[in-house]
Amino acid sequence: MGFSHYKTHKLFLLCNYVLLGAASSCIFLTLSLRLFPSLAGSSLILLHIITIAGAIAGCNATKWKWYAAHMVATVLTAIFQGSVSVLIFTTTSNFLGALKSYVREDDAAVILKMAGGLCILMFCLEWLVLTLAFFLRYNAFVEGGSVQTNCGKVEDEEDTKNWPWPFQV
Repeated sequence: MGFSHYKTHKLFLLCNYVLLGAASSCIFLTLSLRLFPSLAGSSLILLHIITIAGAIAGCNATKWKWYAAHMVATVLTAIFQGSVSVLIFTTTSNFLGALKSYVREDDAAVILKMAGGLCILMFCLEWLVLTLAFFLRYNAFVEGGSVQTNCGKVEDEEDTKNWPWPFQV
């Protein structure tokens, strides 16, 4: 593993840990709005739980079986986090009305905008994590000279040359 690959991996892990912290903070902010009984509030909390699951999968993305799940979860949550942040900042009062919060509207707007700021942070971090994951996968493939098999094992190219004809690439 080269020095640049090592630094990229450390940055990748750091971004995933910050993503975990931001998503869990966002869950606590939305719970402070007391909107768990509403459908919109529950789906907002579910989005942050999926973000946490994607970040945990990202911490394990060095194992190639988690790579595809991590990429799919990160893309979907990035899209939804961006959409939620746009909704929060453009139509705060309408968004609060849909959430059916029990908190006073002025306080709820401040809390919601703090959660919106965290959503923007998570959106940017998720795209950074996607880029870093791609570079890590690419560097591992180029530097290692290895091919991933269907079982998730990594084998050398010389081992695959002895396979029967239909399986050679």
